[in-house]
Amino acid sequence: MRYLLVAIVLLPLLGSAAALLPAPPGLRGRGPEQAVLRHGVTVTGAVLLLSVALAVGFDRDDPARMQATTDVGWIPALDTRIHLGVDGVSLPLLVLTALLTFLCAVHAYYRGPGGSGSGPAAPSATSAPSAPSARGYVALLLLLEGGTLATFAVLDLLLFFLAFETVLIPMYFLIARWGGEGRERAAWKFILYTLLGSVVMLLGLLLLGLRGGTFDMVALATDNGSSIGHTTQLIAVLAIGAGLAVKTPMWPFHSWLPDAHTAAPTTGSVLLAGVLLKMGTYGFVRIALPIAPDGMLTLAPYLAAFAVAGIVYGSLACLALARSGAGGDLKRLIAYSSVGHMGFVLLGIATLTPTGVNGALFANVAHGLITGLLFFLVGAVKERYGTADLDRLAGVSGGALYGRAPRLGGLLAFAAVASLGLPGLAGFWGEMLTLFGAFRPAEGLSRPAFLVFMSVAAFGTLLTAAYLLVVVRRVCMGDGPDGGEAAPAVFTDVRGPEFAAWTPLVVLTVLAGLWPAALLGLTDPAVQTLLTGGSR
Repeated sequence: MRYLLVAIVLLPLLGSAAALLPAPPGLRGRGPEQAVLRHGVTVTGAVLLLSVALAVGFDRDDPARMQATTDVGWIPALDTRIHLGVDGVSLPLLVLTALLTFLCAVHAYYRGPGGSGSGPAAPSATSAPSAPSARGYVALLLLLEGGTLATFAVLDLLLFFLAFETVLIPMYFLIARWGGEGRERAAWKFILYTLLGSVVMLLGLLLLGLRGGTFDMVALATDNGSSIGHTTQLIAVLAIGAGLAVKTPMWPFHSWLPDAHTAAPTTGSVLLAGVLLKMGTYGFVRIALPIAPDGMLTLAPYLAAFAVAGIVYGSLACLALARSGAGGDLKRLIAYSSVGHMGFVLLGIATLTPTGVNGALFANVAHGLITGLLFFLVGAVKERYGTADLDRLAGVSGGALYGRAPRLGGLLAFAAVASLGLPGLAGFWGEMLTLFGAFRPAEGLSRPAFLVFMSVAAFGTLLTAAYLLVVVRRVCMGDGPDGGEAAPAVFTDVRGPEFAAWTPLVVLTVLAGLWPAALLGLTDPAVQTLLTGGSR
């Protein structure tokens, strides 16, 4: 098992380096670009298979225990070790990362690195001048996957920071090199915000490690903060929370996200929303909750207040973009919806209860599945129409998506109702458990204040339903036969490769909604242990 986890972390990094090497002549297929894109599919597919094998071999009877562990010395002077392991909290995020990265590699193979249809299926695929672009894309994609997987697998504070930072440069170049209009500004905004937050976070991690006498996350969590004073915990949570809040993103540190999503290529948006945002909330659960519980108890009401502000703000921003005549971009709308959805995750964490934290972890996975599917679908719509402008999409005559591409329209409607939290789909359980957690927060927190937070968050669910239903009505049904521009003469419905890539996300969204115990059975024992004394 431990060799499986090491291979899962190292294979994408090795594959990233190999992608920059010339392909052997016998493996080039129709050209160098096809060979390197196939390499990306192969490596990410192998990582996904290893992740599934790890999940199958995981001891579900004891998900609170760290499994598949590796612990070797690294920097003895700082008591820093190369410590890897997974429990019920990190395993679902590990598998989610492997799945979404594989689907992005498949998408790039058929549609090209930028998602514009320039992949091997297109006539230009065999042109040699574009090969360096494909090599760079695959290398960055695999480096991004390796950094994200390492973030969820490492159990040392300094290693966590290094893995956390590894993903920034690949995402910057994915946006700046393969993004759309405004990509350079969006990429710079992304890197500056996240780097500034990371500098502050590093100070907090160093403070915890030096005051706790070790950087080992398991040892610090087992100690449950007893060797770290209240003031130190408070300062550490403020510093670490600031860095994590930027990545999550928490209102008001969210302003980099809409620009990044709007400019990013389809695969960049999928990975940014599907897995990178989860690194921030995972840090709260893995580090702040068990290692600095007193600091979290003091700051939890403020975290909850920012969370519900983000829920309402994100929903109102989406409503403004969705209305007729606003010229809203569909990708930008989904980006703002992520601010609201991640607000529910932060609210669940702020309750400091097993119910709330389990809801937060469930919402994390559900958001990755649903929003990943939404960004794939929006990319397909933009490819067909040539725009993601809502007014232009809604003004197309002929019944819009329902009339011109019924399968694509049906999938978009499915993803939208899943995102609004329809019972029976994955989006429902995370929000419901979060609200239950806020109804009865942990001892030491003001219940009247959290009842107010719960009420505001519940109102946010109504706003979420409103803007998503408006989007479905306008994009799938249109604003009428007299408005907007004419639809493309040739408009294809869902293609075979697209159907194959999106089906796993649809199936998992339904399964998680109908059988939530499969995920909660993993997270609940681990959460109970983290809240009461760290991982065993």
